[in-house]
Amino acid sequence: MRKVIVVVAVVLVTLFISATALTGCTGRNAKTPSELEPVEITEYEGQKLSSADDFRENSIKGPQYVDISSYQLEVSGLVENPKSYSYDEVTSENQHYKKVVTLDCVEGWSATILWEGVLVKDLIAKSGPLADAKVVIFHAHDGYTTSLPLEYLMDNNIIMAHKMNEINLPPERGFPFQLVAESKWGYKWIKWVTEIELSDDVDYRGYWENRGYSNDADLDKGFFER
Repeated sequence: MRKVIVVVAVVLVTLFISATALTGCTGRNAKTPSELEPVEITEYEGQKLSSADDFRENSIKGPQYVDISSYQLEVSGLVENPKSYSYDEVTSENQHYKKVVTLDCVEGWSATILWEGVLVKDLIAKSGPLADAKVVIFHAHDGYTTSLPLEYLMDNNIIMAHKMNEINLPPERGFPFQLVAESKWGYKWIKWVTEIELSDDVDYRGYWENRGYSNDADLDKGFFER
């Protein structure tokens, strides 16, 4: 008789636990947790970072809102194999790099950001630059252009960023890609990049360079050509 009572008790406890699992802690209407958007960090490895809100709006046509479903990044010009990449292809098929770099604007302000993206030289290498290529012209969604020596891009780890402070670039900051042209004045940090064109035109002048700004844009020199 005692064994029967014990068995019944065990069964009742098992049923109670099962019922609790269904209607208690988990709840009958429990749902899979939703993933929230990442939060912008304010410090990295002990270094205080600026915010995405610390930038001034100074683009030639205002913030651009790129349709990422149809976006293509072109690598063109003096290359063996011109390429066209979707946003996902750029971000998923290339090694990512992170680096804290300060953008210095000719307007007198600066912003120190943890940038994350791919190396420009990796994208160029995949297309095979031709021997007579000397300059890389960057094109933006709003028509803005600027250029940098091919040697500068191939000899340095220059990032084309898709993230800042651990969040995706906001449209105002250049989504899908902004060039992190370290050691150069801010007008070389082109936003909303759509094309990387290799050229032999060493005299090419971009939007601001054509208006008198230094084509070298080195931070240790003046930014206006005299």
